[in-house]
Amino acid sequence: MENRTPSPLDDFLFDLNGYLILKKAADSDLLARLNARFDEFPADLPMGAWLGGAQRRDYTPETGLELHQAVTLGGPFAELIDHPSWINYVRHYGGEEKSYVEGVFIDESIASVRTSGGHHPVHSGGFRGAMRGAYGYKNGVFRCGQINIILALNDIGPGDGATMIVPASHKSNFDHPQKGDYAKGDRMDALQGALPAYLEAGDALLFVDGLMHGGSSRTNAGERRITIYRYGPIWGASRFGYQYENEFLDTLSPVQRRILQPVPPVFPGKSAVPKDYTMQQS
Repeated sequence: MENRTPSPLDDFLFDLNGYLILKKAADSDLLARLNARFDEFPADLPMGAWLGGAQRRDYTPETGLELHQAVTLGGPFAELIDHPSWINYVRHYGGEEKSYVEGVFIDESIASVRTSGGHHPVHSGGFRGAMRGAYGYKNGVFRCGQINIILALNDIGPGDGATMIVPASHKSNFDHPQKGDYAKGDRMDALQGALPAYLEAGDALLFVDGLMHGGSSRTNAGERRITIYRYGPIWGASRFGYQYENEFLDTLSPVQRRILQPVPPVFPGKSAVPKDYTMQQS
């Protein structure tokens, strides 16, 4: 698969709405291998338990099974690190283009399974948003704190618990008066202005994290399966402090490894003088 590059129309729509849908981002072979691994997930894995290098950490009791550090499961999950359907997009929007810290870092990688009754409350938005997920464009370049890629492993239509977004809310100067209290777990299905992002298997939803978003209620039987990879500037740090074992990093390509660990640790006594990220590319 050839690397896709954002077009002028993509830039216009992303700036306007805060999100894009990348059709047919993953092919049937990759989807089959990802779904085969999802089939192996133990549904009764307790909160906090580990599956290899991935830990179960559900955001809320209604979110469903969520494995953080899913990239460490290797194989098809590692292929998503620099997938050609979106890597140029995330570098363009969230990679500090034309700066001395150009490049991206994966903050979080999650494998998510949602069943009937599950949902995720609305959150984010431009109003008092954190710099971590902020949207920016100035002097001809994008400066976004975090770009999310949600890859659908099966069709997500009405009743399937689609991600919902409030277009253009990444620029909002006001809080949504119906937003409710995130801590109370309010559902966002009827939130005025929110739209469900329906996806076919293999489609990817790209959006700036500052966009108001959440998960609609799943009412259908079966499972909604997605992966969530969050990309940000190379100077970022893992939100929850997860680290990678060298044995796993050694299985990756140099490009993939730099995305997961763009600034390798330097310990006292090391004789080599460290180079910054841009110097490592040459």
